[in-house]
Amino acid sequence: MGRSPEGLVADARTGLLAVGLCSPARLALLDARGRVVARIPLPGAPRHLALAAPGGPVLVPAEHARRLVEVSLTTRRVLRSTPVGPFPHDATAAAGRVFVSDELGGTVSVVRGGRRVRTLRGWVQPAGAATVDGRVAIADVRRNDVTLIAPRSLRRLGSLAVGAGLTHAAADAAGRLVLVDTRGGALWILRVRPRLRVVRRISLPGRPYAVAVDARRDELWVALGARNLLAGFALAARGDTPFALLPTVRQPNSVAVDSRTGTVFVAGRTAGVVQIIAHPVRSR
Repeated sequence: MGRSPEGLVADARTGLLAVGLCSPARLALLDARGRVVARIPLPGAPRHLALAAPGGPVLVPAEHARRLVEVSLTTRRVLRSTPVGPFPHDATAAAGRVFVSDELGGTVSVVRGGRRVRTLRGWVQPAGAATVDGRVAIADVRRNDVTLIAPRSLRRLGSLAVGAGLTHAAADAAGRLVLVDTRGGALWILRVRPRLRVVRRISLPGRPYAVAVDARRDELWVALGARNLLAGFALAARGDTPFALLPTVRQPNSVAVDSRTGTVFVAGRTAGVVQIIAHPVRSR
């Protein structure tokens, strides 16, 4: 695969898996069988990956290059490379714009059409980003809170203190926001309307880190870095016990799921591989 895979995203429309590679900086595209069909050079090592929409493009924050790179899944080429703030960490698309968390700048860059049109300030160390129920959520890993932004007006809609070390954010089709509390060993499930509020906390020891949501099955997959395990949760279930707890490659730092098949992909940073896991049958 390549050295130090960092970031995964699966696109159900094209059937492709995008894998960020750090050394050298590349975006690898894999088909459903795990075969590499393209390697696309990047200006710097990527971090988290996201889709701007079903079918792409892939949003690639290139940390050391201080750029947001947008890669087409159809042409398999770089569409745009836009300067953003220091150490871009994550990105999410909403209302025709891309919101990039500039982790070491304490800012959120707003990108449209290959230009940074606004720089939002007021964070300490913004990390995970997600679009949920029409709103943009930015988690701050040092301040331990999450802030909502209206994507059109760019108005802040409120903040809420949560957890002890938020690293990742994800959203499901039901309008729930999932926050991964890595230092606190937990998952937090929030609603964002009419206001930010916690509806559930799931204790999850083992240093939870990467997360992916299967919107079709209403499932959540979380990698436990300290245990080399992958935990699967039914979001609609009332209990906090995972329906699956599966062994992974060492240091599982990225997770993606293909919502068509339920196949889960896990990137192991230590071994430089991507593990492919068929969806486990669960009782209902």
